[in-house]
Amino acid sequence: MNYRRTGSVAAIAAALLCSPALIESAYAFKLFGITLFGDDEDKVEVIDPVRYDATLEAGDADKKLKDRLETAASLIADKDEPVSGDLGIVIKAREDRDRLVAVLYEEARYGGVVRISVAGTDIDALPPNPTFDHSSPVPVTVQIEPGPVFKLGSVRFDKDAAGRNPADYDLEPGGEAGSRVILKAGEKLLVDVKAEGRPLAKLTERQVTADHRTNTVDVVLGAISGPIAPFGMVTVKGSRTVDPAFIKRYSRLDKGGRYSPVQLKKANDRLRELGVFSSVTIQESDALAPDGSLPLMIEVSDGKQRYFGFGAEYSSLDGAGLSGYWGHRNLFGQAESLRVEGKVSGIGATTDVTTFDYSAGIVFTKPGFPVPEATFESRLEAKSENPDDIYDAQSIAYSAGFSYELNDTDKLTAGGEVAYILADDAFGKNEYLTFSVPVGFERDARDNKLDPTEGYRTTLSAKPSYEFFNQSIFSSFEGSISGYLGLGAEDRVVFAGKLSAGTLVGADELQDIPATRRFYAGGGGSVRGYSYREISPYNGDDEALGGRSYTVASFEMRVKVSDSIGIVPFLDVGTVSTEIVPDFSDIRAGAGIGLRYATPFGPIRLDVALPLRRYDDGSQYGIYAGIGQAF
Repeated sequence: MNYRRTGSVAAIAAALLCSPALIESAYAFKLFGITLFGDDEDKVEVIDPVRYDATLEAGDADKKLKDRLETAASLIADKDEPVSGDLGIVIKAREDRDRLVAVLYEEARYGGVVRISVAGTDIDALPPNPTFDHSSPVPVTVQIEPGPVFKLGSVRFDKDAAGRNPADYDLEPGGEAGSRVILKAGEKLLVDVKAEGRPLAKLTERQVTADHRTNTVDVVLGAISGPIAPFGMVTVKGSRTVDPAFIKRYSRLDKGGRYSPVQLKKANDRLRELGVFSSVTIQESDALAPDGSLPLMIEVSDGKQRYFGFGAEYSSLDGAGLSGYWGHRNLFGQAESLRVEGKVSGIGATTDVTTFDYSAGIVFTKPGFPVPEATFESRLEAKSENPDDIYDAQSIAYSAGFSYELNDTDKLTAGGEVAYILADDAFGKNEYLTFSVPVGFERDARDNKLDPTEGYRTTLSAKPSYEFFNQSIFSSFEGSISGYLGLGAEDRVVFAGKLSAGTLVGADELQDIPATRRFYAGGGGSVRGYSYREISPYNGDDEALGGRSYTVASFEMRVKVSDSIGIVPFLDVGTVSTEIVPDFSDIRAGAGIGLRYATPFGPIRLDVALPLRRYDDGSQYGIYAGIGQAF
């Protein structure tokens, strides 16, 4: 092996830079909600502008409450912006009073008082069309007496909700009495009643009575449940290009079964994930059919079916990379997708174009085939790889297989693959032609795939293979488990851990196994601080051999500094061995710290790591970026 480059930077792809969704207007540009240049919003001309000067007095409110009140008061937040006419000030003040009272109720301050005066006169005493002196900004005063914090008094469930436990709805006497707690309890009560298979359930009463002598509120919640009903006839509306029969079948609502709001949500999510619709709405009938079932209507709007894009990235370790793709989301009218993609990387890391990494592929996916729970996928892919001079390999592979959803968390996969590989590595130049039968199982019980705070995910896979040229049989077996534990209010701290391991059995010699099938570790999805596939057994000439087994463990503490910013210290540990069971004679570890920025599509991740046992002339550090947590 000649050398290993030092340092690693993985930049976020620039594929979105030309997306129309990111360009707010011809004069402004936003990325991830941040205005990079131009005006943040269009300027609106105010007719008959009137300026005012607002002050807010919050009495004995603590800092947290005062901050909430100031945020809710648009008179304070927008005081540098003029309003339209004198009446505009009064309208703004009346809207603010309602908002401020709502904030007090949310904080369980039912005895609070909000008074707003304009030019010294209470807004309730002003004439219908007031006129103010404009020689200076019109003075506006917001006076708030927060009042005492109320607690819950008696809690009663009425009618068909009678007998339920108030504690199940966070309504324990002496507990929090904020309006949001009570509203949330009513919403949960309705969900729980409907979850019993009763689609016509309704809240009939939500009574809140404040006792100002005892500073308590008494709550009465009532509901009627209605009959238990199954799902009935399903109709489809709005689709012009996707087969309505397929939509019905893929939703899995046409199978009948007892009514369930959870199943409705899952059907909605399932249809959205097809990517062919711009909107999906499942409407329930207001009445049951004569046979006692609940008719449903799935209303969809077709989205854009053809798409294309490109991306760019740069790494001080691997050079620049360019990628592009084109796709069709509804090839034959049943949400079949076709995607053609290509990528070249390593540009600039060397001037020899033959050492660049290339890949090109075409993927066909047919959901709901042959049953709604199954998906068929076929893939043809060609690659030319040269990972940091560890090996040089050209390959072409075709695979086809099915995935099958056993239930909401469990999925099985199985298929076949044929691959031709020409590799030049520590064992010289070798050709391989393999036929494999990959099978796998996944259980995903995480609460969020991009940013989990609780639950776990486990995977198991096997890939029995036959290599024709050497007439050798070998199989790879891999497994992983990751777990998450959130602590504190709103899971401000999340402990995350992952353990993965693999082994290759069969084949008389290591060189009988293609270089692309041997195990390596290192990089952003493995042991951070080391370059991609840097962790490997090496021979006497410092050439990477790859291994028959590996074990990698990762630990993170994800701490939210604010609603959008997080800090993540982490430790990764891994080993790769030429034996079928790791001997742990060469353990490598990387440690570092990461930054997370929350976005609607998952956290943007930036990690910096150092190798704790660096290879001679190996990577000195690693910087990794991406979308979603590391695992």
